[in-house]
Amino acid sequence: MPKIEAVEACVARVPLDQPILFSTRRVTAREYCLVRIRASDGTYGIGYCYAVNTAGKLLLDAVVDALAPRLVGQDSHRVEGLWQEMYQDTLLLGRVGAVTRAMSALDTALWDLNARSVGLPLYRYLGATVLDRVPCYGSGGYYWPGKSNADLAAEMRAFADQGYRAVKMKVGRLSPREETARVRAVRDAIGPDVELMLDANNAWRDLPTALRYTRPIEEFEPGWIEEPFLPDDIDNHARLARTTSIPVATGEIEAGRWRFKELLEKEAAAILQTDATVCGGITEWRRIAATAASFGVTVSPHAWHDIHVHLVASTPNASYVEFMPDDHIVNFRRLIDRQLVLDKGDLLLPDGPGLGFDFDTDALSRYGAKDLGGEGIWRSVR
Repeated sequence: MPKIEAVEACVARVPLDQPILFSTRRVTAREYCLVRIRASDGTYGIGYCYAVNTAGKLLLDAVVDALAPRLVGQDSHRVEGLWQEMYQDTLLLGRVGAVTRAMSALDTALWDLNARSVGLPLYRYLGATVLDRVPCYGSGGYYWPGKSNADLAAEMRAFADQGYRAVKMKVGRLSPREETARVRAVRDAIGPDVELMLDANNAWRDLPTALRYTRPIEEFEPGWIEEPFLPDDIDNHARLARTTSIPVATGEIEAGRWRFKELLEKEAAAILQTDATVCGGITEWRRIAATAASFGVTVSPHAWHDIHVHLVASTPNASYVEFMPDDHIVNFRRLIDRQLVLDKGDLLLPDGPGLGFDFDTDALSRYGAKDLGGEGIWRSVR
């Protein structure tokens, strides 16, 4: 295998057409750190990680200053060794947060490069469990000014009418009575056979508050309640899991297998939502999924369907891919040249090599940040 010749990185700033509301925060834009690893024979691989509203430069600096120099001149097949060396080199300032997200992007690009070099889609290169399609759920149900329960119900019903067998909506911003009414409206609209997931986005601070919300909605049999507490509050996750009939899901902003091991050992989650762009990349995602399998726990990754479709297709204990079919909430799709195909509630697996998409040069000329140094929008380490 030719050696890694260069690592390139940039930031793409993509504003939302309309700000969106979660239970605890407001999002106006997303910033993506895009990376490209080039080998001496002309092959390459790509990856990315993300920030919300601002802070893309932190990710870029972590790639260029802390991590990329470790990769140049190395054989890209030495993925495990390179992961360990990047982790060890940044131990004092990494392990979670911006540095681990930057490492996630580079690790993904290594896997993409290696799969492209042999002409295989990533899920086949990893060792597929399925070869044609994986199930997804329609993700939405955000808060908008003036959005009524009828509007929300119609949004979720539209997913079901398109063939989705599962949908997800936001909860936790309004009072328990108002949230119960929202969930009831959606359940009535989608019927009893479509699975309904709920996402609280860290809305609650203690168990009594969480129970005021969850007990009235147990009758609607949600598939899970997602991120009920702050991610560091593992004990309350475990207490809620023991108290409610609704499965608890969490982990979308967790990093490292050790943190997930604590979640599993404390029985704080029935579903792990491990995100490869956050947790340490594809290498660490697979370790976490394998650990979860030994506990009999399912993995259903958070967002970023263009990467996670490959991981769900190659992981026996993975269930759904989260799918947002447009760009008004998660707008990464504006930056790439190919989109996944939805068919009757499933995502069809791409047949191109590696991840199956590339960054769109026209989109980068529009959204690429030109004020962060380097030639054009890209900064390069050789």
